[in-house]
Amino acid sequence: MKNMLLIIFCCYCSGSCIDNHSIATPKNQHPENLVEHTKTARNLKSNGTAYTVEELERLSHTELMQLMYEPVRDTILTIGILLYDGYFSLDAMGPHAVWSGMYPAKTFFVAKEKGLVKSNNGLTTQVDTTLSEVKQLDILVVPGGTAETYRASKDQELLRWIKTIDQHSTYTTSVCTGAWILGAAGLLEGKKATTNWYRASEKLKGYGATFVNERYTHDGKYWTSAGVSAGIDMSLALVDHIMGRNYAEYVMLNLEYDPQPPFQGGSSEKADPLVRFMTQKMYDIGLEPIIAEFEDSEK
Repeated sequence: MKNMLLIIFCCYCSGSCIDNHSIATPKNQHPENLVEHTKTARNLKSNGTAYTVEELERLSHTELMQLMYEPVRDTILTIGILLYDGYFSLDAMGPHAVWSGMYPAKTFFVAKEKGLVKSNNGLTTQVDTTLSEVKQLDILVVPGGTAETYRASKDQELLRWIKTIDQHSTYTTSVCTGAWILGAAGLLEGKKATTNWYRASEKLKGYGATFVNERYTHDGKYWTSAGVSAGIDMSLALVDHIMGRNYAEYVMLNLEYDPQPPFQGGSSEKADPLVRFMTQKMYDIGLEPIIAEFEDSEK
């Protein structure tokens, strides 16, 4: 397994847009101190000191990858991302960008039917794999949305498929209000979980789960994240959990994921109270007719 992953990792790194056979020196950073500056607790020589760039330059690509290698926690070969009309695009595309770098796993989209699936903002994605074609996944990710996510949480065919996949998955995950769907499938009962800030505690309590106000969290094999962009954080944390910090940092650097928002906001605690109230009201208005539709049909 170690040799196979080493070969795959070497091939993937050599095919990236950066020439991994050389190490660039950041501005204002002396080459001899570069590695010590960035790695003080990991990837040290046997004597406990950091490598210099000159020492690393003398190593072959294979030797560098051997230094990078860390034993994997689980063998992950299949990662399926559920798509349905009305999902939030970044809920799915963020994890896809992260996990598509987790070789040798195959990351793909799955939907009820083949063809184009449209996100909440009009992004259309071609899906070539149906639920009926997928009998097992190592990782399942369920993205969120608003009205259509609530509708999906009532789709018994979809919920049965999720429960079937969950029986043998290594990890079952959700992004944003995708936790509503996992909750409706009965998978979060008695679990700690997080979700989009909108009525989060109320929603998860309705599924027998306990809301944890964090960007992401996990309870056993169930990994859940807060709204939209938090799915990237959760995905990176899961790569770290499975493949180790070196691999996770490689994926993170390959994406140059270093968020620095231009102003504070983006969470219910940091947003202006008026903005928060208006946004919650918008969600309420969007969901009310869908909820009423299902309440009428259940009478």
